[in-house]
Amino acid sequence: MTSSLRDKVVVVTGATRGCGRAIAVELGALGATVYCCGRTTRARRSPMNRPETIEETAELVDAVGGNGIAVRCDFTLLSDVDLLRGRLGSDVDGRLDVLVDDVWGGDSIHEFGVAFWESGLDKVLSMQRNCVETHVIALHWLLPLMVRAGSGLVVEVTDGDTDEYVGAGTSYYLVKCAVRALGRALAIELRPYGVVAMAVTPDFLRSEAMLEHFGVTEDNWWEASKISTDGDAAHFVMSETPRYLGRGVAALATDPRVSRFAGQTLASWTLMREYGFTDVDGSRPDFGRWMDEVYRTDTDPATVDTARYR
Repeated sequence: MTSSLRDKVVVVTGATRGCGRAIAVELGALGATVYCCGRTTRARRSPMNRPETIEETAELVDAVGGNGIAVRCDFTLLSDVDLLRGRLGSDVDGRLDVLVDDVWGGDSIHEFGVAFWESGLDKVLSMQRNCVETHVIALHWLLPLMVRAGSGLVVEVTDGDTDEYVGAGTSYYLVKCAVRALGRALAIELRPYGVVAMAVTPDFLRSEAMLEHFGVTEDNWWEASKISTDGDAAHFVMSETPRYLGRGVAALATDPRVSRFAGQTLASWTLMREYGFTDVDGSRPDFGRWMDEVYRTDTDPATVDTARYR
């Protein structure tokens, strides 16, 4: 985790908040120039209607020693992505060392708890447009820069490290499977060109939106988590910050043997086991063990010594 990215150029899509922001910051902490791409600026909010902005992300990158560059880019619009590629051409001669593809934007679209055939078809199709086509467009426009250079790392950000259906809804499932599939397919197609591709996933994430949902802050979430006893919320005790996955991606980006992971979907806890990093509070949440030993056995989280899994 001490290797430098001082001369490297990174593009992070979906960098406005959550894992995208955290990955941008962790790569910036290693000295990278990070193009922080998203739709929400201080002058204009996206349909997500949240307050976080790409300018804030770029400033956070600067604060840890990187070079943050905010670029408003709607990845459903080919014209926006073409402008981003042109910006890379003029700024850094078309160099791109790491592409982190983290566009999401599905929270306000997907109808959780509604049967697929009862969901509005417009919302079902919008999920694919906003959360899959955006990845395809970003890859189609930006991969030629890496292929031309004969090197690079592509990281697709998804939810879940397997294609097991866990009940979030068919539209959601299709999106996340598609992103994992991109990581698998691109790994094979890009191998002859020296580019490595894979997917990564966090687990129960203490994102800005999730903290707001539970009515807690990063300072008091632990105490509040003890009263979250209903359904999956009871497992909030094993949540992680977005920086946890960010540190995993930073480790991948500085690993000279990263190609051994090509095509895989690596979870934050898998990366932790491999590289030994911690979350920002010094803990090492292992949701993989928790899933096997607590969640899948229907064990009451309130009866478990969570320290064994952190």
